[in-house]
Amino acid sequence: MTEKEKMLAGKIYDPSDNELAALRLKAHKLSKMFNDTFEDEEEKREQILNELMPQRKDGAYLQGPVQFDYGVFTSVGKNFYANFNFTVLDVCPVKIGDNVLIGPNVSLMTPIHPMRYQDRNIKAKPDGTLYDDEYAKPITIGNNCWIASCVTVTGGVTIGDGCVIGAGSVVTRDIPENSFAAGNPCKVIRKITEEDAIELKKELF
Repeated sequence: MTEKEKMLAGKIYDPSDNELAALRLKAHKLSKMFNDTFEDEEEKREQILNELMPQRKDGAYLQGPVQFDYGVFTSVGKNFYANFNFTVLDVCPVKIGDNVLIGPNVSLMTPIHPMRYQDRNIKAKPDGTLYDDEYAKPITIGNNCWIASCVTVTGGVTIGDGCVIGAGSVVTRDIPENSFAAGNPCKVIRKITEEDAIELKKELF
């Protein structure tokens, strides 16, 4: 297996690999280029995203700034929206469904580092190249979700369809569909039901 194949499969891999280093550098440059544009530079933004995030459906919008480790390993569905400071370390695949709203300062973090410093610390190859042992787990966010501001989602998590994740949450475990979940660590508060329909809340507005 190549180092890229190992990485995407969630196996221990060498991040100093030339192919991976080149892909990261490209994504970092494209992220910077996107962040230097304005909302009214639609054609320029689209051209950058075609390289940075080719796996996106119609209606996907990123406010910026953004930061991707690879970009090409992140897929988003139709009508996706990400607010300011969207960070994605897509060392393993990140899959996001249709009609997902992302609040400001949200981070999707697939990498996992070893717990023991003896395994985690930087090492040197015989030629002097520095590397460390890393692995990752994928992140999946279903359709029709709202991920509120300052949420962090860690590797290996699946968030089911129709969920709302409260502001400031750290999501370390799967969240079942149609749940309102919040906290650090993030836990299910309750199910989202028909009683949450906005027409039943008119007295609040």
